[in-house]
Amino acid sequence: MTQSNFKPVAEQLAYLKKGVAEIIPEAELKAKLEASLKSGKPLRVYLGVDPTAPDLHLGHTVVLRKLKHFQDLGHTAVFLIGDFSAMIGDPTGVSETRPPLTREQVDANAKTYLEQVYKILDREKTEVRYNSEWLSKMSAEDVVRLCSHYRLARMLEREDFSSRLEKGLPISVHELLYPLLTAMDAVKLQSDVELGATEQKFNLLVHREIQREYGLPGQAILTMPILVGLDGQRKMSKSLGNYIGITEDPGEIFGKIMSIPDELMWSYYELVTDRTPPEIAALKQEVAGGALHPMDAKMRLAQEVIADFHGAEAARKAADNFQRVFRDRQAPQEMREIVLKRMPMGISVRIKSESGSSSHMAPGLSKGPEKWSKLLAYLGEVGSTSEAERVIKQGGFEIDGSLAKDPTCRLDLSQPGTYEIRVGKKKFLRIVVQ
Repeated sequence: MTQSNFKPVAEQLAYLKKGVAEIIPEAELKAKLEASLKSGKPLRVYLGVDPTAPDLHLGHTVVLRKLKHFQDLGHTAVFLIGDFSAMIGDPTGVSETRPPLTREQVDANAKTYLEQVYKILDREKTEVRYNSEWLSKMSAEDVVRLCSHYRLARMLEREDFSSRLEKGLPISVHELLYPLLTAMDAVKLQSDVELGATEQKFNLLVHREIQREYGLPGQAILTMPILVGLDGQRKMSKSLGNYIGITEDPGEIFGKIMSIPDELMWSYYELVTDRTPPEIAALKQEVAGGALHPMDAKMRLAQEVIADFHGAEAARKAADNFQRVFRDRQAPQEMREIVLKRMPMGISVRIKSESGSSSHMAPGLSKGPEKWSKLLAYLGEVGSTSEAERVIKQGGFEIDGSLAKDPTCRLDLSQPGTYEIRVGKKKFLRIVVQ
């Protein structure tokens, strides 16, 4: 990388500031960019992620996109998988001690994380590291020496720790070690910049301080806002059920984005798309002035998000289906297909969708007439048979475009046929009986 490959510092800073909550300190980041431009040496920028769950949602991608921005500018993007630290558990925002993960759980989650992050980062230009490379090799002496560099009183100033102390809730010693051990990531990687969410600010500052204790220049820090979930109130979280998984079906992603409050879409435009601030401001002005309907602006957002993870063609199909179903009140052209086939051992179920197909036996289903409510519950389209009966009674169930409000209505699995059904407002299925 030579000097001429880097853009002017002012231009880099303007690009990197998009959506950022805080730069600590901004003058230092600017100085690092200037030194990089002068020497032609790219900055080492890293994001550490503990693989505590198997799938990434849109909230995780906010910080990943910022790492991609540094990568776009020619800097070295380091994606650090906290396979060692995940077994400790970051206490950020947690009101009680986390249960530890097993090595098997962590390894399985790390594998799926990597498959998903390459939807954003350039696989060929991303340096992937695991913090077990150095943390698992630390001796007791190393850990004691590390602990000597930080004061307990400062650690207990951390908001979630101080809150738990006030409430008389337990804090385990290993939780106090978490920010210190992950600070060794910054030391070993010799990072110039670290990225994280706003709720990780305490950890990031500890990392910067420990770097200096080990004779390195302190890294600059960029924190990114927390993405608000579908409910428009709380942070996006799988446990809260207000999330958008990046591997979800494009139609599901489209429907979820269309369900967010209108005002929230501007935050999504800023944090999960590549639109520039002037472009977003112009869109917002069009909506405010009545030149663009909020639904149309949200449809554009949904298409852009889906295109990032599933491609432009999938985004277009999802938009077309939404148009047919919710504006034109027609069934979507493409829908999940479930094939039910009588077999000697019972009913075989084959589910076909854009993402692939799967098959299993359903011995619980009869080979003759079966209640639709039981079938819908068995297929997982509703939570239970009683819930399915309630949906049917309330007019949320259609068969081939006709409303079916009798909760005792049945499908005869002994007679071949094809049925297009709607469950609730969003779910469309094609049931094929063979």
